[in-house]
Amino acid sequence: MSIALPHGSAVPAVSGPAEAAGCHHCGQALPAAPAECMLDGRRQRFCCEGCAAAAQWIGEARLGDYYRLRTAPAERIDPDADFSLWDRDEVQAAHAREVPGGREITLLTDGMRCAACAWLIDRALAREPGVLEAGANAVTGRIRIAWDPARTALSAPLRRLAALGYRPYLATGEARERERRRQRNRDLLRIGVAGLGAMQAMMLAEALYLDFSSSMPLPTRDFFRWVTFLVSTPVVFFAGWPFLAGAWRELSQRRLGMDVLIAGSTLLAWGASVVETLRGGAHVWYDAAVMFVFLLLVARLLEQRARARASAQVDALARARPAFAVRERAGGGRETVALAALGPNDIACVAVGGVVPADGVLLDPASFEEALLTGEWTPVSRQPGERVYAGTLCRDRPARLRITDTGSGTRLSQLTRLVEAAQDQRPPLALAGERIAHHFVLGLLLAALVVYLGWRVHDPARALEVTLALLVISCPCALTLAVPAALATANGALARLGVLVLGERALERLAAATDLVFDKTGTLSDGRPVLVAVEPVAELDRASVLAIAAALERDSGHPLARAFAAVPQRLHASGVRAVAGQGVEGSVDGARWRLGRAAFASGGDGAGEDGGELWLGDGSRAVARFRTGEAARDDAAAAVAQLQGLGLEVHLSSGDAEAPVAAFARALGIARVHARQSPEDKLAYARDLQRHGRVVAMVGDGLNDAPVLAGADVSLAVAEGAPLAQQSADLVLTGRSLARVPQAVAVARRTRRVIRQNLGWAAGYNVVALPLAAAGLVTPWLAALGMALSSLLVVGNALRLARVPAGAGA
Repeated sequence: MSIALPHGSAVPAVSGPAEAAGCHHCGQALPAAPAECMLDGRRQRFCCEGCAAAAQWIGEARLGDYYRLRTAPAERIDPDADFSLWDRDEVQAAHAREVPGGREITLLTDGMRCAACAWLIDRALAREPGVLEAGANAVTGRIRIAWDPARTALSAPLRRLAALGYRPYLATGEARERERRRQRNRDLLRIGVAGLGAMQAMMLAEALYLDFSSSMPLPTRDFFRWVTFLVSTPVVFFAGWPFLAGAWRELSQRRLGMDVLIAGSTLLAWGASVVETLRGGAHVWYDAAVMFVFLLLVARLLEQRARARASAQVDALARARPAFAVRERAGGGRETVALAALGPNDIACVAVGGVVPADGVLLDPASFEEALLTGEWTPVSRQPGERVYAGTLCRDRPARLRITDTGSGTRLSQLTRLVEAAQDQRPPLALAGERIAHHFVLGLLLAALVVYLGWRVHDPARALEVTLALLVISCPCALTLAVPAALATANGALARLGVLVLGERALERLAAATDLVFDKTGTLSDGRPVLVAVEPVAELDRASVLAIAAALERDSGHPLARAFAAVPQRLHASGVRAVAGQGVEGSVDGARWRLGRAAFASGGDGAGEDGGELWLGDGSRAVARFRTGEAARDDAAAAVAQLQGLGLEVHLSSGDAEAPVAAFARALGIARVHARQSPEDKLAYARDLQRHGRVVAMVGDGLNDAPVLAGADVSLAVAEGAPLAQQSADLVLTGRSLARVPQAVAVARRTRRVIRQNLGWAAGYNVVALPLAAAGLVTPWLAALGMALSSLLVVGNALRLARVPAGAGA
């Protein structure tokens, strides 16, 4: 890609000490023959010509302050990026929208590290001909570009972005993102109006409060009150509109909620103040109304920020989708096509550092970074024939793959749907909090009526003020935020770990788990069995029995099928069906064969002791025995030890034979072992534990684990396992690392602790605040401050869950 550099004198490009040893632009290690460029009379060295061109353009555009302000180096420049396809109508029709004077598109980039990056992008794009408006957000990684198609193609500003090290991606969910941005802007505007109004109202109220001797002339007092009325009215009806609208919705549904209390208290304070202003009464409470609205808006914004952390995984998944793919033609040439043009059996080519566009089978050895899908950042080596997934990054060498699934069928899309479904769920604990708030509001309104009547008898002048303070200080904001804020933050932390929460009560039950039952094959083991020995016991030779077994296992979906993957497929099996807990059977060359346990394969003819081997037979006699072996996952022993350290009783329940299962368990330090377990046996074992008062968590991956996954108190499925197992599970591990299991338990327990703390604080606060307010010891504005601080404390406590634990004990 050629980069047109504007002419002009360069400005100083300051480089920090940490960058001096590497590339001046991106900070990466320098090659043996680095590119060099003169900037401000000094020779700077770069890792490639792309970084050199970017630095030179930044200097000549007089944007050198970028190097002084940034807190992290830029991304390495990709000189071969092609953005011409972004100009196609079919691409822009799905992602761009019409705006006055042109079109607008929102992009994602993973190179924006700090505010200086956003500053550079804003100014660089603003200088591009035909760009009407541009905005970059360093927090969300989003870039908004409005351009005039008559003056420039979209690819031109995108090339400038790429030339600076900010590789663009298409952002999905444009309509949802636009609405989210509009809502955020409205919220900030309302907070601004409420904040200004609160400051002015408090300043005017202070003058009235300080008139201890009542020496202020009545015209002056009334003037201050009318000015406060003018200041507070926009706050109540514009800034406080979300509460007023929410109260109307709650009343129309014949229920009492937090918004009813907020709107009622605000309107009571404002309306009573207007009446007192008109009649020249002794007290007004405009300051309480505006403070109430302002502080509640701030608390609600922080709660939304907490919820947004849980949705960050969806943006990360959207960022993983490349806009286009490189497809190999039949003659060996290559072409760049839109992602939608890829189909099954196409050959896709992925450059080093590129993103895999769709799920497929690898054709050449390569390594991939699967952090987004699995939470594991170490590149994983893959061999030809292994599956690779959309959204993973190609490392070390270019890759070629044969496409198997595209669009909504990819694992990336499936994970996106799982995350979105998890975000939409409303756990029973959160619903219970809302029901408690409903009854609390009803009781509070009755208590306020009693307090008002009591003060009318005791001191009529203070009756309204005391009642207002009571309503404000006891608003159940903290109560209704206690559970949702904690659950949303915990779900976000688990998503970043690579654990998706699907069940409504998953975290609650995982925190209470006392026993954890592991499946063996594909869960604790590496899921890659190999043939150790082939022993024909009848007239067929070794090659024949291998060919029959491979044909039966080809489409069985059982983990042991991998042991036969290397066997040449010279026979075809038809009518194959799996018999749960026994094996598979089907027809090969017109003969009916069975592969599985000895009794199943031979029809119980006593062919041999069943020690965990696979037997091949026709249902009446056995003809061959296959010995397989598998190793434990690298982190299995550490995960088991961490779970035991958390106080969990760890069990191993496997369908394999007694001897190999016992040896496997001893190697991992598991004392409670059960072998030869059918799906019904596994479920019965879990039920037996439950009858003894234990709370059972189950971890599995296979189709035969689905019943026990559904029957356990809480279940975790490995994402690489069977789809039915994932549908039956409460949580899904998106990666192979078993360290996620103890980490998930630790997060669940921390979440339970935070929820209890939040509920305890919310209840304790109201127990203390209600008597104080009823006794007339709290003014309305102080009540508003106490209520808001209570809500902020609950949200702040929940945000502690956003810290991802480094280990199980975190």
